[in-house]
Amino acid sequence: MTLNEAQQRVCQRAGAEFSPIPAGTRVAIARNLRSGAMPIYGVRYSTQPGGVGWFFWAGEGELSTDVDYFQALHVEHLEEWCPLVLPYLALPPGWRFLTDGEVDDVWFDQAVLDQPIS
Repeated sequence: MTLNEAQQRVCQRAGAEFSPIPAGTRVAIARNLRSGAMPIYGVRYSTQPGGVGWFFWAGEGELSTDVDYFQALHVEHLEEWCPLVLPYLALPPGWRFLTDGEVDDVWFDQAVLDQPIS
């Protein structure tokens, strides 16, 4: 199955519009994403062109409020950093997911659309 097909399958299963992100898009990843911590979380915010819409982090517990917790990188680097998130990238803004590689959960969260990214 191609990546595009996997992304379409995730969107269909969730009942979400297929909304792929363009090449060169920046995403925000937590530094612990490469550590192997599970589960992996993702959320997509609405953004202006050139902004960061997807945020990814891993592990249990509270999300860090450290200024350096997230770093921006181009979507093309996710293949190396965390390929598990790739099938979820076409979910539209307002959607979240959680996966451990075997089990996943995908859901819409209106609050994500209601709160601006600062």
